[in-house]
Amino acid sequence: MGFASAQGPRRKVVVIGNEKGGTGKSTTALHLAVAALYRGYRVGTLDLDSRQATLSRYLTNRDRFGATAHNLSQPLPLPHSLRIDEPEGADIVTLETAARRAIEAALAKLAACDVVFVDTPGSPTILSRIGHEYANVLVTPVNDSLLDIDVLAEIDPINRKIIAPCHYCQMAWEYGNQRIIDGLAPLDWVVIRNRLPHIHSRNRADIDQILTKLANRIGFRLAPGLGERVIFRELFLNGLTVLDLPIVAADRPLSTTQQSAGLEIAALLEALNVTPQHDVALTTVAN
Repeated sequence: MGFASAQGPRRKVVVIGNEKGGTGKSTTALHLAVAALYRGYRVGTLDLDSRQATLSRYLTNRDRFGATAHNLSQPLPLPHSLRIDEPEGADIVTLETAARRAIEAALAKLAACDVVFVDTPGSPTILSRIGHEYANVLVTPVNDSLLDIDVLAEIDPINRKIIAPCHYCQMAWEYGNQRIIDGLAPLDWVVIRNRLPHIHSRNRADIDQILTKLANRIGFRLAPGLGERVIFRELFLNGLTVLDLPIVAADRPLSTTQQSAGLEIAALLEALNVTPQHDVALTTVAN
């Protein structure tokens, strides 16, 4: 079966995917969505993690904070957000059909958006697997450890060489090949390193080498991710991002760490080459 092409010719469907939990998928999805909003894009989000629903809770917190805060210099931007629950059924065909219909219906509702960010669970659910089929951009966050690299490839523990790609890596590679067979644009698969430590180490050098070799072998590209910063976790309860701080606390200048975090988000959004369908007036957030 070929893959569906529910997205429009220029719209980006950016799936944040990795079959391992704790890699920062939801945090990445939220920050990218907000960064795109501040650039004037029409943004949608789709939460396929029905159990954790972290992205949905992020946005609920954000909506509540925006409605109750009285010191905002301007309203907090919100994406058009949807959530899908895991389908129920007696057999795999029924489950896959229900998942595909639900995702197509959701993307149809978000048809006016320039970009849709899709958050997926850290496990191989039906929704996650089918959701990957609709990506024209796949962002795979990995933490900066050999344990997390294991989701992409089996590594020889002695000489740190690649033995073979792992299941998720093979799945993404197969999706990319199938898109070409179906006459769709090639999948842009981007691997990012989240929680990157700010000091160099042998571990970091080893992972640099492994990911570079794996990128050449499998066909993804590497892009800057989000560093190990407490600020990314502190803002969750209010559904905020670093980019919101000039609105939330206009009388306080950003710290060096906050400025660096904002630059990381901007660099990642730029690396994804998200292009709007219409001319936009870029929204500048003052430092």
